[in-house]
Amino acid sequence: MKPSILFAAAFALALSACQERPQDAAADPAAAGDAMEDPAAPPPLDQPEEDVPPATAADAAAATGSMPAEGAITFGGFGPAAFGADQEQVRMAWGKDLGDAQPSEPGGCYYLMPQPQPSDGYRLAFMIEGDRFSRIDVRAGDIVAPGGGRVGMSADEIEALYPGRVERRPHKYVEGAWYLRIPDEAGGEGVLLFATDEHGRVTEWRVGVPPQVDYVEGCS
Repeated sequence: MKPSILFAAAFALALSACQERPQDAAADPAAAGDAMEDPAAPPPLDQPEEDVPPATAADAAAATGSMPAEGAITFGGFGPAAFGADQEQVRMAWGKDLGDAQPSEPGGCYYLMPQPQPSDGYRLAFMIEGDRFSRIDVRAGDIVAPGGGRVGMSADEIEALYPGRVERRPHKYVEGAWYLRIPDEAGGEGVLLFATDEHGRVTEWRVGVPPQVDYVEGCS
């Protein structure tokens, strides 16, 4: 057979093989759809393989700057800022924004509060009176008082945490509610005071020095 005839036959066979090759998935929309629906296919690389848990209340509080470090609140003050310190020492101890509140008159009572404030009111606040740090007010259940008490506990649980130290006083405004007043067992001036509702559940607490710690209306 002549070389020209052999070359033509080989070319025809090669062309036929190319035409009979199956289309790949990228060129075949139906095949691509089947591949996407394959349950055995691995998940996309940019998606987590497990559910990501939601942020906890404590994490959210920390993100808004209203969560103190564990153990920072004591019968003696807040961290390095002891009761009796000036407002600048309180700001330095907190280390974040406490707002720009000022007394309505020289030496008057006012609160420094972590910013930004939650829409439902403050979580904790630092009372300043006579230009001196005198008290900490807390309404958040995830902030622990010295000795372990917290918002949401029952009066009986508070009694068990501070055995033999709790003085019960009737609430000034709520019938059946109590103030649970606890002095510092180390003999310091500091006093811890829990306020309950009519069901005996703690709704807020404060720690500070007299007479400010016993102000029922705070700075009002």
